[in-house]
Amino acid sequence: MIVAFSVAPSGAPADAATDAPDGSVHDAVAAAVRVVRASGLPNRTSSMFTEIEGEWDEVFAVVKAATEAVLPFGSRVSLVLKADIRPGWTGEIDGKVARLERALDDGI
Repeated sequence: MIVAFSVAPSGAPADAATDAPDGSVHDAVAAAVRVVRASGLPNRTSSMFTEIEGEWDEVFAVVKAATEAVLPFGSRVSLVLKADIRPGWTGEIDGKVARLERALDDGI
């Protein structure tokens, strides 16, 4: 499965040192992405979402840990999640994009 998720804090942070004066949440997002990258699962981060690929239990354990890493940055955390569940398929985090690029190259 591939899961695309976005996690962000809101509300007053537990520690004023984590409060960004410009309202940016990049430090909180960095904490979450560190967890994802340390998992060893295939992953990719863009400006809006992080994608991670693996089996159901391992992917959701990483999403949970990444969400928990954001907790110190606010009084609450928002999690947006989308999943592509396709049993028996692996390597789709790159495979789906490769098929799209081929279709674009073919002029379709």
